[in-house]
Amino acid sequence: MTGLARRLGLAETIGVSVAVVCPSIGMAFNVVLCVQVAGAAAPLAFVLGTVAMLVVALSFVAFSRRLPHAGSAYAYLAHAFGSRWGVLAGWTMLLAYLGFTSSMAALVADFLIAALAEIGVRLSGADLPIAAGSVLLCAWLAWRDTRFASRLMLGLELVSVGAILLLAVVILFHVGKLHQWSALPFRLRGASRGLPALGFGMVYAIQSLAGFEGATTLSEETINPRRTVPVAMLATVLGSGVFFVFASYAVVLGFGLNRMDALGASQAPLDELARIYISPGFAVVLDVANTISAFSSVLGAMTGAVRLMFALSRAGLSRRLAAIDPVHHTPGRALIVCTVIIMAPLFICLTFLRAGDYYGYISTISTLAVILVYGAVTVAETAEAAVRRRIAWALAGVAGTLGLAWAIFCSAVPAPPPPANYWLPLVLAWVAAGALLPVLRPALRQTAL
Repeated sequence: MTGLARRLGLAETIGVSVAVVCPSIGMAFNVVLCVQVAGAAAPLAFVLGTVAMLVVALSFVAFSRRLPHAGSAYAYLAHAFGSRWGVLAGWTMLLAYLGFTSSMAALVADFLIAALAEIGVRLSGADLPIAAGSVLLCAWLAWRDTRFASRLMLGLELVSVGAILLLAVVILFHVGKLHQWSALPFRLRGASRGLPALGFGMVYAIQSLAGFEGATTLSEETINPRRTVPVAMLATVLGSGVFFVFASYAVVLGFGLNRMDALGASQAPLDELARIYISPGFAVVLDVANTISAFSSVLGAMTGAVRLMFALSRAGLSRRLAAIDPVHHTPGRALIVCTVIIMAPLFICLTFLRAGDYYGYISTISTLAVILVYGAVTVAETAEAAVRRRIAWALAGVAGTLGLAWAIFCSAVPAPPPPANYWLPLVLAWVAAGALLPVLRPALRQTAL
């Protein structure tokens, strides 16, 4: 059986992490959610969320330097606490990547239909065909050439981010001419309901940066992974965080500090601002850019899901799914299974749900799964650093764990209204199913790293 080929560099590894994070989609959706709870202080919430995720990223950096492995969190937890915990982490992260892929496929349809509607082309009932088509195209690209696919992800996302940055610069230029720049979005008093609201806003900032560890799933295909993968993760968190802070500041000022209720209720804030500050045509450009970005994210999240499925299969879940394509050196069978799993909920749910609602539900489930795994990795790094007497790394692990625990608490207390109150129990049920895997597949009990 042939192995994974080491031929990826820094650009490719950054491409996967950036594609999974998908900054432009975060700006299109999460800034509104953040404003709903944090008010005008949404940019401050993004600052704090970026700092928190940088601390969490340090734990992934430490593990990726010691243990470059396609299984990412699966390998890290298995190394720290044993194979059962590793399987549980890998299984939970698999849910996240599969969910991100499926939800972003729905957004490809949502944005493409919106862009066509702006120019007078109305498509009815096209959500499912477009979403399914994007999944199949991404599966083909992921099977053919990981290097090309990774570069494509980075290029597509940079195009979309560039369009949003252009809008942000134009907004700030116009606001500056009116002498209406303000530091209020970076002050606590900008949060209408104080510190708890700011903490809740951080949840959406963390959600916006979730997926930065996507590069770790390519560790066995990356040249010099102990250096390249950590750099890719830190560059993704820092670069995306700066983008979110800058762009959210422009959006808040663009709507006006006294119009946060209008921003919180907006269905397409970037389109509204584009029509006001540039032209209606630029709103079409943004919708096309977001379609491209969502497609890039489908490809990135699918790449992560396939590598996790491959790593778990190689460890004993299914030897058949651990096969590598002899021509393209990609996990072909794992790719087929992941594609079927990704497509199934699309066919079931898009028959009665709007694509935007489907994205909101599935991406929230995925984010909760990610936060649980991130917390497990920070605990594992704290334990290993303490044993090795690396005090600074142990403290970083503790800080990351506490920050993530606060995010989970803020998302659960008070209990969100239905159906959002079912998402955390659903994730916990998936985790419980993962705990049974080593019982059903005894080979998973053996750690082979």
